[in-house]
Order: sequence, then C-alpha cells, then structure tokens
Amino acid sequence: MFKAFARPLLAAGALSLFASMALADGVSVRDDPGLAGAPFPSNRYTVFDGTQNTLRRVNLPKPDCAVRVSDCQDIDVINTLDGFSTQPRITVPFTGDIDVSTVNSDTIFLVNLGDTFTLRGFGERVGINQVLWDPPTKTLVFESDQLLQQHSRYLLVITDGVRDTRGKKIKGDGWGDDFGLAFGRDRDGADYRRDLRDGVQGVRHDHHKIVAASLFSTQSTSADLAKINRQIKHSTPAPVDFRIASTGVATVPAVFPVATLTAIQFNRQTGTAPLFTSSFLPTVALGAAGPAPGAVAQVAYGRFRSPDYETADKFIPPTGTLTGMPQPQGTNDLIVQVFLPAVQKPARGWPVAIFGHGFGDSMYGAPWVVASTLASQGIATVSINVVGHGGGALGSLAVLRAGMPTVVVPAGGRGIDQDGNGTIDSTEGSSAVGSKNIICSRDGLRQTVVDLMQLVRQIEVGIDVDGDGSVDLDAERIYYAGQSFGGIYGTIFLGVEPSIKAGVPNVPGGSIIEIVRLSPSFRLLGAIALATRQPPLINLPPLPPPATFPFNLVFNENIPLRNQPPVINNVPGALAIAEVFDRTEWVSQSGNPVSYAPFIRRQPLHGNDVKPVIFQFAKGDMTVPNPTTSAILRAGDLKDRATYFRNDLAFAVNAAVGKNPHTFLTNIFNPAGAGYAVAAQRQIATFFASGGATTIDPDGVGPFFETPIAGPLPETLNFIP
Repeated sequence: MFKAFARPLLAAGALSLFASMALADGVSVRDDPGLAGAPFPSNRYTVFDGTQNTLRRVNLPKPDCAVRVSDCQDIDVINTLDGFSTQPRITVPFTGDIDVSTVNSDTIFLVNLGDTFTLRGFGERVGINQVLWDPPTKTLVFESDQLLQQHSRYLLVITDGVRDTRGKKIKGDGWGDDFGLAFGRDRDGADYRRDLRDGVQGVRHDHHKIVAASLFSTQSTSADLAKINRQIKHSTPAPVDFRIASTGVATVPAVFPVATLTAIQFNRQTGTAPLFTSSFLPTVALGAAGPAPGAVAQVAYGRFRSPDYETADKFIPPTGTLTGMPQPQGTNDLIVQVFLPAVQKPARGWPVAIFGHGFGDSMYGAPWVVASTLASQGIATVSINVVGHGGGALGSLAVLRAGMPTVVVPAGGRGIDQDGNGTIDSTEGSSAVGSKNIICSRDGLRQTVVDLMQLVRQIEVGIDVDGDGSVDLDAERIYYAGQSFGGIYGTIFLGVEPSIKAGVPNVPGGSIIEIVRLSPSFRLLGAIALATRQPPLINLPPLPPPATFPFNLVFNENIPLRNQPPVINNVPGALAIAEVFDRTEWVSQSGNPVSYAPFIRRQPLHGNDVKPVIFQFAKGDMTVPNPTTSAILRAGDLKDRATYFRNDLAFAVNAAVGKNPHTFLTNIFNPAGAGYAVAAQRQIATFFASGGATTIDPDGVGPFFETPIAGPLPETLNFIP
C-alpha cells in the first residue's frame, strides 16, 4: 500500500523537479521548424532568383491545401514576390512567458543592412510599434515603427533586455554564440546562417546582449510602374480624337460650349442584358449653383488608347523586378473629359489639372464639382474613369442643347460583370477575385496609374480640343488632384510620374486593407472576405435579427493602433485574422500609396524631381480613417505639407455639416458645408496657379483648417460619436 501511495508522489515530485529545471533554464526565443516556430519574417523562407532586385524570391511552405484552401491560394501569390513586406507584421515565439512591459524599441529593433544595389540606408535603426502578446502561443507580435526601404536587407534583433515574468533576462539558448547554428546544420540553410551571423556581428548595442535574430529582404515596390513609365515615355501615341459624338446621321466633335447646354443625361450600363440606369450630370456646378459661375467655357470628350497590363482576371502577371519587363496584355480605348476655362488661352495652352475621382464615383461626379474653381484660376481640368468604374462599356451621354439636336457620346464605362450575375456594380472589375483575391485592388490601382501616365503622354505630344491646329493644354504645366480613391492612386502617380509639377491628394489613405479594417464604411467588406474564406475566419457570433447576412457578420482582429500600450490578446481567432490582413497588405505594397509617398519628396525615383504637394484630410474621417492618412504622411515625411480640416469644430458650430467629413472637398450642394468645400478647392487652384509655390490656409486665420497640421499626426480614429 505504501508503494502504491508513493508512486504518484514520486511522479509528482519528478514533474515538479522537471518544471523547476525548466524554469531554471529560463525563457528563450524559439528556433523550431515551421513559420510559427521561429522569428518571422526570415530569408529562411526564400530561394535564390537572379531575375529579382533582391536576388531572392519568397518560398513559404504550404499547409494542407485540401483544408486550408484560401491560405494556399494566398501563398501562391505571395511566392511570386521578391521579398517580404515593407511594413511587416513581425512574430517572435518564446519558450515561456515574458514581461511585455520590457518590450520596446531599445530591447527589440530592426537594423537596415542596406539597399541591394547601393547599400543606401546601411546601419539605420528602426524601432517597433503596435505590440501584442498572445499568451496561448507565447508569441510576441508587432510592426516596424516606420515603412521599411524597398529591396533592402533588414536584421531583426532581440536582446536580453526583454525579461521573463520573474524579471530574468531571456536567454540565447539554441541560437549559438555566433548564430551559426541557427536553424541547425542543414545544408539548405548554410547561406542564411552565414548572412545572419555576419549581420549580427556588425551590430553594436551598448545596453543589452543580442540573444536571437532574423534576417529578411524587403520586396521591390516601384519596379513595375517605373519600367512601364519608361515604356510610355518612349512611345509616340496617336492624338486624342475628339470626333466621337454622334447626331444619329453624322459623327461630330464632342466639344460643347457650356452656354448651350441644357442637360447631359448619363445612361449608365448597369446590366449585361443590356440594362441602363439614367441620371443627369451636375451641370449646375458650372453655373450659378457652383463655386465659380461662368468660369468653364467648354466641356469636351475625346478618345485615346492606353496599354492594358491586366489580364481578363484583373491582375498584372508578375515579372522579375530586376531583369523582367511588364508586357501589355492588350489596350483600352479610354474617354477623357475636358473642362476648358473661359479666360483667354495662354500661348502654350492652359495649365491643366488631372482630377482623379473616388471609389464608386466616376468622372461624371467629383470632377464636375471642382472644375469651375480650377477654371477661375485659368486651369483646365481633365479626368478619366478608374478601372472598374463608370458602368459598362455600352453606356453613353445624351448631350441636350437648347434648339439643337441631341448628341450622343460614349461614356467610357470600365465596369464589367465580374461575378456573372448579370449586373455591373459601381466598382465591379476594379479588383482581382477568386484564387487571386488577395491581390484585391492592387493591380486595378496600378493600371489606373498606367492610364494616367498615358494621359500625361497624350498631353505631352499635344492635345488640340477644338481642332483649330493649336495645342490647348500646356505640357509644361500638368498638375494632379484627386479625392479619396483618387488621392490613393494619385499618391502612387505622384511618386512615379516625372512630368507632374505639383499635386494635391485629398483624403487619401493606405493600405487598402487598413482602410477596410478601420472604416465603418468598409469593414463589412472585410467581414465578407473572411466569411467566404475556406475555412471561414469569422470569430464572433453573428449579430441577432433584424441583422441579416451579410450585415450580421462581425469579427475581431485585436490589432492595436500605433503608440498604444501593448495588448494582451484574449480573443480566439484574432491572430489568424491579423495574419490574413498582414498578408493582404504584404501583397498590396506595390499598389499601396504609403509605399510611394517617399518618392514624392524625401527620396525621388531616378529621373524624378521633388514635387510640391499638399495633402488635404479631415479629422474623424469615417471612410478613410485618420491613421491611414497619417501612414502616408509619415512615410513621405510630409507632415508639414498637410492641411487638416477640423470637422469636429465645424460640426460643433452646425451639425448639418455631418459627422463624416470624407467629402468635404465636394460638398458644394450642402449649405452647411459649401463654404468649407469652396475654401479647400481654392487652396488647390491657388497652389496650381502658382506652380506649387503658394500654399494658402483655406480659411485664413479661422480655426477650421490647419495649414500645416498643428500637433502630432492623428493615430486614433477621432470619430464624432
């Protein structure tokens, strides 16, 4: 009986002793096989590829593809990239619990080992932010404190300044004194171990000992668009054709004096039957109801041809970022809308502003609202439809004129019935879907930038709107402004197109998945994407009736905002959702405006000059939340070029302004917001009229606009409750 009683005591004692020995060994960073078993990202999960700027290509292992179908589809796209995200979600697994309060940019940080071509940035140290600790997996999650440089190598450094829950320094167990044993002695990892060891030996740290590390290369982000820009610049396109209108018996120029217009009816193709939905363009914005009555003399429509780099499935095929060359998959015939000023034309033609419309809008919306203000400063406005916008290709404009025959003009719709349900939604065709769903709007944004670069080239070779033999638009004074989505692809455009002299993105943000995650306007799209994954990733119970699918879908990714205290994760499924969001952002970096912001002023691409810009945004924007705009301004070091509309103050004066200030630039038909809209438009017009030299405060000494923004960049949502 004593023996029977003693056995469990001895067993318990052995377990206790084992546990005590484990505690005595201390906590260390894991270096086990698998993506979750060691610090990530890591060049361990790349292969050599001499066609790439990084000489690497990502090679993530796949899970069971019969079960995790969506993960495998995502990895197929990720494994075409030449490096890891320039805004990476970094994970560090530990063998035990740590004191998260000891995690900071002094105890864990990144070191830039240099651009793969020039070693630019070598030795630059980058801190960490958005820290989360996941107790069940003992994994630390965080992001780099700033956008990392493209096609560069970075060393992730973990030091013994991180303590365990007993206050003890974490150990370097398993990593070896010189890091040469990291990931074992397998031959496949020899090059990685050598590079890791060399990187660690080059780091000097006075306060703490390095106990673990990871080395990774960042992807190229600008390579494709820079190459395409060069292709376009070396081309000589046919002139824009303005003889595209029909009277029913003859083809005539689509050039219309504003004084003759009674209305323009937009017959938008909304179905494949075909079906059309009719509405009228806001021609009143050019008249007495607009901000500058009589400033626009003529509206015109022309056709030009642009190379199309997207496949029918709405993605751009990957090519090597070093030796590859993007190839057009076809061409698109695009319609350009032109507003010509009433003031006398200068000898070289009118200065011209390209205006980019927003998501779900078309060139028949916002451009009409700003054109007269620009024209009042002698600036012409041109616009095109974004990929996937403006309805189907069969849409048309019926131009109604007093005492004259109706003229029909092709509307230039670029939407398609992508899902085969017979309808053409307002943005259908702007994103990749199906097995390429992770690409999302990345390549639609990039193709739109290609189309804008082609439009610039058309202006450069000469645009004669009225057919009198003289150029009407000044090729030396081309500017860009765009609202919302137009600010997003506009920031990319400003980063790569050398011929733009100045720009004003209005309410832009990035990345797209961050906008989806943070915006009440778009979060449902994120929920639908998560719910339709295989397997689904919705991690909260559906909302009860009366909410119905898909509006009852909810999720919690538990990602902290910047500069917040560390979060202890207690949300099941949150890490899996956060990983999907991170991978989506990773894939999108070459179509993320944040990636291109540095090229505007801080670090222009080869052959480009510094561009004068203004970034207009508003406090508490519920469509493109403030942290996503701040990400652009931070990446480009553009805080001093930000104009901040204080909608909180405007709302306090008059609630009719509305809680969501996202469209403050174009709210000319809202009496409570019209003054702010016109003031912001005048800032743009004055800026362009001066060639980017003069930046006015829209309301002078008033409190409603800060030019530049006062105080730090907003990193919280600031929504008006």
